[in-house]
Amino acid sequence: MRLGYSTNSVGDVDPLDALPVLRDLGYSSLAITLDHHTLDPFADDLSARIARWRTALAAAGMGCVVETGARHLLDAAVKHEPTLVSSDPAARARRIDFTRRAIDVAVDLGAECVSLWSGIVRDAAPADTIWTRLVDGLATILDHAGRVGMTVSFEPEPGMFIDTLARAERLFERLSRPDPLRLTVDIGHMECMGERPFATHLAAWAGLVANVHVDDMLACRHEHLPLGTGDVDLTAAVAALAAVGYRGGLHVELPRQSHCWRETARQSASLLLKTMSGTLA
Repeated sequence: MRLGYSTNSVGDVDPLDALPVLRDLGYSSLAITLDHHTLDPFADDLSARIARWRTALAAAGMGCVVETGARHLLDAAVKHEPTLVSSDPAARARRIDFTRRAIDVAVDLGAECVSLWSGIVRDAAPADTIWTRLVDGLATILDHAGRVGMTVSFEPEPGMFIDTLARAERLFERLSRPDPLRLTVDIGHMECMGERPFATHLAAWAGLVANVHVDDMLACRHEHLPLGTGDVDLTAAVAALAAVGYRGGLHVELPRQSHCWRETARQSASLLLKTMSGTLA
């Protein structure tokens, strides 16, 4: 496994300028959240922006994954909207279009995967209707991903329609487990949703984890905390990920600490390196 960091946890600087700092701290993977201030897939000069990012990643010796969880890229007023479970078909189509663009950006960057989630249900539609919206939309996205050879990594998110690994498994079954579909694990989310012990809950996902978010969290409270300040057993989490064959980036995701990202990155790297050294030796 490799040290990874998320652009949504970098504040007050151009994320491109953060890459040399992160490299010097030992990070070798970056989770790039497509957004206005990072890499906007709707920008007129998108090709030039991708070229700058590709050059910067190569100079820093970093791999990357692409994240689609920008708060207000598609809707300036409502966080994370629209989603694959939005009631308006046109709104869902906008999310699908954005995700297809994200997949194309990921291909151009040489990214390992594109990470996404279901979204919050904001209407009173029956569960079968919500499942249909999600499965149909994700199937369209996966069809595009399969054609261009990109992995799509699905993240269970507290408060969203798919909030646990168990519900993610139901989603994978409904989609007949297509080849491009993999799992994004957030160890804080597992703690929040009571998915413990990590080894037990991750065992069924051997070979299927394509992306990992690292943060601390308290049980039943969806708040990303600095590593070592919550209830997460980091050693157990890293061991469980190793046991299911994960070898990618452990991407630190602490957006509320973005104002002090240098110190957060330094402390996180120190703790992760110590944990990996003791667990993976």
